[in-house]
Amino acid sequence: MAKTPPPFAAFEWMIAWRYLRARRAEGGVSTMTWISLIGITLAVFALIATLAVRSGFRAEFVDTILGANAHATVYSIGSVSETGQVDRTMPNYEDVAVAVAQVPGVTRVAPLVRGQVMAANRGRNAGADVFGIAPENLASLPRIADPETSRGDLSRFSEGIALGSGLARELGVGVGDRVRLISPDGVKTAFGTSPRVNAYEVVYIFSAGRYDIDRVRAYLPFEEAQNYFNREGVADELEVMVEAPEDVEGMRRALLQAAGERGQIWTWQDASGGFLRALEVEDNVMFIILSILVLIAAMNIVSGLIMLVKNKGRDIGILRTMGLSEASVLRVFFICGAFTGLIGTAAGVVLGCLFAIYIDPIFSFVNVVMGGGVWDPSIRGIYALPAELHLRDVLSAVALSLGLSFVVTFFPARRAARMNPVEALRYE
Repeated sequence: MAKTPPPFAAFEWMIAWRYLRARRAEGGVSTMTWISLIGITLAVFALIATLAVRSGFRAEFVDTILGANAHATVYSIGSVSETGQVDRTMPNYEDVAVAVAQVPGVTRVAPLVRGQVMAANRGRNAGADVFGIAPENLASLPRIADPETSRGDLSRFSEGIALGSGLARELGVGVGDRVRLISPDGVKTAFGTSPRVNAYEVVYIFSAGRYDIDRVRAYLPFEEAQNYFNREGVADELEVMVEAPEDVEGMRRALLQAAGERGQIWTWQDASGGFLRALEVEDNVMFIILSILVLIAAMNIVSGLIMLVKNKGRDIGILRTMGLSEASVLRVFFICGAFTGLIGTAAGVVLGCLFAIYIDPIFSFVNVVMGGGVWDPSIRGIYALPAELHLRDVLSAVALSLGLSFVVTFFPARRAARMNPVEALRYE
């Protein structure tokens, strides 16, 4: 009794390889194979590149938020004075800060004074959002205290003012220059409130990595900000840093209890949740669109296999007459299509990973070719196009491409396997 050959035997691979190398005179099957391979390569490359940029953009955006802003902010709901004015300052901020610092997971609590002013220097003016903060608390903000992206001496912060790089550029100032802050809520006199104008030396210029932060933010020492904004003995809010910023929502109840009955909590997810949800929706839509592109590229395999089956009808009839089973014929043509999808997927993965790794020089080249201005940070928010490779993104692209390639290959391969050998040889 003849021994049945195992599935995907060597002879099946040999036949499939000969068919993949079919000459142009045999119907241009080789040309269709190359078209299918290039299409899948480009589709997988686009999918991995998009997933990498998507992951990098979200990571960079979240990192700039967490590296330059509070993970959670404690503020007061305010009280109404006899004149009808709402006072939202926190006179007992020191006691509240101690209570909040005892919440498990909290790493730092810093009182803040905030105010909006006009900054001026030699006829150049710009609006500024001023934060009053203690020097040791400012030094704990990773994006602000980064020595690689900053200029000046942060240890001299108590002697002057720290400006964002965009604000400093707008005012035309550098480290050592003096900048004037003009606040409409200044000194109260018998004739009303007169604007307050103070001049400060620029001792530090930082870059938080976000255009909207660098463009308007400035820091003053906490006590100086209290005096400047008429906040003697009070704070506007408490800046809270936690160990796990992604899980800050789970700490909301404990923070509210520590803040007291008049305290309120505003987390970084409250401030940026809408934008992050929009990014998530955009990510899902882009993945669906690019998945359709991969499907379209995989459909080229069907076209090539249909042509191959039609051109090899006589061979199929001879092989079946010699005793080749339907399953072997199916596997031969399945190998032809799956091999194309496998090689195209591998090439696409390599190109996509190289794009993510070398995105900076690639983007610089594109910027030079286009004459500059390709990436506008005032619109995008961040200064460069980021990319992060994650194993799950690469695996999802590989699984999608190979899955579609194998599925679409099966149907023309089954058609070849079910071909009647008598009909295949009748007109040969």
